[in-house]
Amino acid sequence: MEKKWYNYFVSVGDTGAAAADGPQTPPAGASNPAQTVADIASSVVVEPKFTSTVTDPTSFDQIYQAAEIPPAPQGYSIMKIADMMQSEHIRSMPAEVRRSSVLVALDAAGVDIKDVIQDAVRRDRALDTFERVQEKQVGDLEAQKSKENAQIQAELDKYVAEQRAKIQANNDAVTREKERFFGWRLKKQQEEKRIADAVAPFVTENPITTSSSSTSPAPKTGPKQ
Repeated sequence: MEKKWYNYFVSVGDTGAAAADGPQTPPAGASNPAQTVADIASSVVVEPKFTSTVTDPTSFDQIYQAAEIPPAPQGYSIMKIADMMQSEHIRSMPAEVRRSSVLVALDAAGVDIKDVIQDAVRRDRALDTFERVQEKQVGDLEAQKSKENAQIQAELDKYVAEQRAKIQANNDAVTREKERFFGWRLKKQQEEKRIADAVAPFVTENPITTSSSSTSPAPKTGPKQ
């Protein structure tokens, strides 16, 4: 995305040109300010390379130092210009006055506005490059953690499947045991009925239980007289 520094510096070659808060259409035959800025930006060599580690990504000074941005002529970096533009002495003034004031200060210091814009381009490219570095780090971390999460999920699924199989095996064992017990109880009741039938002719009240074991047996009585 094009950074429109020419909103502040409409023309880098004519200190008497009018300034505006937005780009203006230059008169016929005049150089296009946007094109002038683009030419300056293209004069800045390749993308910056970070020669040291940035320990504090929130420190833009560290980023600029790691990108080895050369010192600005006479200390007039784009950051100093930004501070000047926001100075309490001129920040409330019209854009033309602010622009003229900065250009006068640069002229007095023997600094070319082109050098300031080059400094701005270098810093902007350093920030863009560092952004891509961080974005790649975030992407790599996301891919790594997603892979780890997938492995953990697979282990969880395997563990859950194994535990569910154990639960099912336990339930099946209980079911089989109940079926065995209920089958035995049926045979028991049949056996008790056989015994009760055999005892019945000899007692007034049959002492033999033929129901489940949860039912209390009837009181025993003596033999028939």
